[in-house]
Amino acid sequence: MSEHQVDGLSSCFLMKKLPLLFAAVLLLSGWFPPVHAEEPTPPNFILIFIDDMGWGDFSCFGNEDAETPNIDRLAEEGIAFEHFYVNSPICSPSRVAISTGQYPQRWKITSYLNNRKSNAQRGVADWLDPEAPMLARILQENGYATGHFGKWHMGGQRDVHEAPLITEYGFDESVTNFEGLGARVLPLKYSPGNPKPVMHNLGSDTLGHGPVIWHDRAFVTEKFVEAAVVFARFARSQGRPFYLNLWPDDVHTPMHPTLNQWGDGGDRHLYCRVLEEMDRQLAPLLNLVREDPKLRDNTLILICSDNGPEVGFGSAGPLRGHKATLYEGGIRSSLVAWAPGMMPEEAQGTRNQESVFSAMDLVPSLLDIAKVKASDTVSFDGENLASVILGEESRSRAAPLFFRRPPDRSNFRHYKNLPDLAVRSGEWKLYTDYEGKSPELYHLHKDPSEKSSVADGNPEVVSRLTKELLEWNSTLPQDRGAFLKEQGGKGKGKKSGKK
Repeated sequence: MSEHQVDGLSSCFLMKKLPLLFAAVLLLSGWFPPVHAEEPTPPNFILIFIDDMGWGDFSCFGNEDAETPNIDRLAEEGIAFEHFYVNSPICSPSRVAISTGQYPQRWKITSYLNNRKSNAQRGVADWLDPEAPMLARILQENGYATGHFGKWHMGGQRDVHEAPLITEYGFDESVTNFEGLGARVLPLKYSPGNPKPVMHNLGSDTLGHGPVIWHDRAFVTEKFVEAAVVFARFARSQGRPFYLNLWPDDVHTPMHPTLNQWGDGGDRHLYCRVLEEMDRQLAPLLNLVREDPKLRDNTLILICSDNGPEVGFGSAGPLRGHKATLYEGGIRSSLVAWAPGMMPEEAQGTRNQESVFSAMDLVPSLLDIAKVKASDTVSFDGENLASVILGEESRSRAAPLFFRRPPDRSNFRHYKNLPDLAVRSGEWKLYTDYEGKSPELYHLHKDPSEKSSVADGNPEVVSRLTKELLEWNSTLPQDRGAFLKEQGGKGKGKKSGKK
């Protein structure tokens, strides 16, 4: 079978027909009967979760090397949040937190999911337990149409072929990449001077469990968007509210913009061209919502990154650190919330520089906005900050935010002996090792770039936050971070892939 073919059909044909095929499947299956017209429709949610983008990479957050006009317009009509955190500096645990409303350590996912040997070496699960309290499932059980389009990375990658399908987590439909199972779009990497593209699959094409479609790496996001648009239109035609994940694997390496945008081939240049192309490819979904009055007035769009940028590619602006580190640049993300039909007029087009909250807070917040109650057996680590997201007030979450580094990231790129644990509490940010030693303390209002530790001058703050941090960590399942740190290893198995 040719690398450009799947099941005897050309990938080009399949990709051109994907939206039509997708719609036909939904229609023939009788998916979701329409509700009565007089019933009010609950709000729709679109969560756009970008891969490895820095806090300072939207042009509305200061990027002078790239333009992101479609995302900037969301900020101009919504709210830009400057103190929003994801709950891990690396992809898989960050995705668990934003999906479950809980710390990812509860589910033994504390670094990116790799092959099973590497997962075992690091004390990481092979996939997210389907019993986790998924936002999608809770909404699905309350009448929402639910779809996931883009990167998954919570199970079904490398040699892990028996992971649950994405639809087993509460999604009606899914199209993903090589970090999940089910229908998948896998990239072909085109580079100047190379007549044949390179297949980038990490073994996904051998795992089964759904059709595999190959497509130009520069336009993979476009295919996820096409499927998402069909999904949203169909839900709209049925009078159903929808929850939609659009999780592109841009701007994660490898960077492959269109050939005419390759330029000097430098990391930052390639990154910015991919970022701009991603912004362009998001436009059809954003325009669909904006141009339909019923969707515009009843849809909340949230867009952020899963963790900080890779060294040399993205930018965290003035923040210290990158992907895989617990410093601000590794875990703080620019967040844009757009919902003009649900936000006070005076809040639209504003920047929130006060509210401290995180990805796991989105889950109970969206449930509140949807007027949906989770089961009494579910306990979220996230807090309900619906009023903050919708611009009605500017408070922060009440509880501190705790972090544990990925077990295989004691050292990363030029960073050596990275802190093991961290806590953000009010204006303070504390780092320690697993034993509570070697503290670093920063006053983030006075020193947002974390240039000068003030631990020596604030022993009472260090003592209090260290106690809270160690108590938090002690209540959660442990990975093998301490062991790997002692051994000086990263716990990688073969064929791990660059992460």
